Order: sequence, then structure tokens, then C-alpha cells
Amino acid sequence: MRTTVVLDAPSNLGLRPPAPGTVPGCYKLAGALRDRRIVQRLGALEGGVVVPPRYDRGNWQPGDGVFNAAAIARYTRTLADRIEGHVRAGEFALVLGGDCSIQLGAALALRRIGRYGLAAVDGSADFRHIGNSEGVGAAGGEELAIATGRGQADLSDLEGLGPYLRDEDVRLFGMRDEDEDQAELAALKIPHATVGQIRQWGAAELARATVESLETPALDGYWVHLDADVLDPSIMPAVDSPDDGGLLAHELAPLLRTLVSSPRCVGLNVTIYDPDLDPDGTAGALLADLVVGALAGA
Repeated sequence: MRTTVVLDAPSNLGLRPPAPGTVPGCYKLAGALRDRRIVQRLGALEGGVVVPPRYDRGNWQPGDGVFNAAAIARYTRTLADRIEGHVRAGEFALVLGGDCSIQLGAALALRRIGRYGLAAVDGSADFRHIGNSEGVGAAGGEELAIATGRGQADLSDLEGLGPYLRDEDVRLFGMRDEDEDQAELAALKIPHATVGQIRQWGAAELARATVESLETPALDGYWVHLDADVLDPSIMPAVDSPDDGGLLAHELAPLLRTLVSSPRCVGLNVTIYDPDLDPDGTAGALLADLVVGALAGA
């Protein structure tokens, strides 16, 4: 059995403030899942915490590019150092976020090692970039575009290694059926499955086919990104953008379990759940159960 290491990446640098004078609460995600004894339930090793810079947008204005960019770049390199060490040691890295910009740390780490794929389970593609939007700003909604080279160079080409991911090595799951990014993704031949398509084809079956496509000799392995907003707000309201029409727990469970079951899968990051929006902790308990169930069955 592979060794799982749990590493906290409690960065909220990639999200907009939920209200003036406040900061996004997703930096509490790791602590909330740890309160559910996720480390003990998995029999995992302790990986510690990668402490993020302070959230401070300063005098940022629309049109200035990605806010907190310098801080995100520093954090991405630091997080990549830690993830790279675990992957090179043959350990499975479970990274507890944080917002979706932490996925850049995994992407950079794996690009240093070789060529890796990404299976992103997310309620949106996070593919906003200057070519398809009037403006960028929040890296948490842009990390896939940045990782595939469609972003400002101080984030998309760290260490001269951009793009960190090739379009053909990316797989997306869980976008809402009406998502406007579908046309661009199709034109770029980036495979993606909406919630409706997952239900039509079957979560486990679709995931198995995806794993087979990522187990190609051309890839050294792949990473899985899980954004809690892939779940329907009826069971996961504690996210910054709770859009109706998401997956239910019994649909996400086989999808996630199958994606992480391959020995070629080297890690999983969990993002966006905000304990501030979950006063009774039920959504956090569900998320912890889904992650434990996926990895314990892998």
C-alpha cells in the first residue's frame, strides 16, 4: 500500500473578499477536515503546513491583472517544493486547501519532475483568461488557464517551466450543464464532462475510461483536483459560488474513488470549502467522509 501524507495549504490568496473588510474563510478548510480526524482515519503521515502570505490586495484595481500575484507566485514555489519532495519519495500527497490557486503548486511541482496530467473535479472549469474575459483578477477562478500557459508570465511561467500542463493532458468533471466554457474547451480538445453527462455515462465508468487515458506511457502520472463546489448546494452550501445543478454525494463518491485508485495518481488537493459558511459542520463532515471514502477504498 502507498503511504499517504497530509499537507495543509491554507491559502485564500486567489479569492475575492466575500464582503468589504473580510477575507475568504476557505483557509480554515484544513483545520475543519482535521477536526474530522481525517489524518487518523486514513492512517496517514503528518506533512505539516505550508503557511501562506497575508491576504492583502493593496491598491489593486480591475485591469491590474491577478491580485495577490506576487504572493501567489511565492506561495506556489514554496508549496511546490513540499509536494515535489513527497512525490519523489513515492508518497501520495493529500493537500488540504485553500482556494483553487493552490493547484498551481502541484502543477509546478510535477512539471519539475516530468510530464503529468490533471483530473479536475470542479463545478467550473476555472479557465478564465484575458482571451475570453473582459478582465482577470481572482486566480482561484483562473488556475487551469494559468497552468496551461494562458496567464500573466509571473504566474504561468515560474522557473521558465510554463506551461505546467498540456491541454491534452487535462480532464475536467462536474461543470454545470450550461457552463459557457464548454465551447472553448471543445475547440481546444480538452476532454470535459458536465454533471448531466456524468449522469448519462455513469460516474465510475467515465472515471475508469479517464484513468485508462491518463495511464499512457507518455505521462509520468497524474494529479486530482477536487473543488467542493462540484457538489450541489443542497448538500454543500459552504462555498463561495454555490451554483445549483451539482453532483450529489453518491455520484461524486465513485468518481473520486476511481480517479485516485490508480497507482499512477500521485496526489489529491481539496479546495474551496468554507467553514465560516457551515456553522453546524455538516457540509465539512460530508466532505471529509467523501475524501476518506475515496482514499481508503483506493
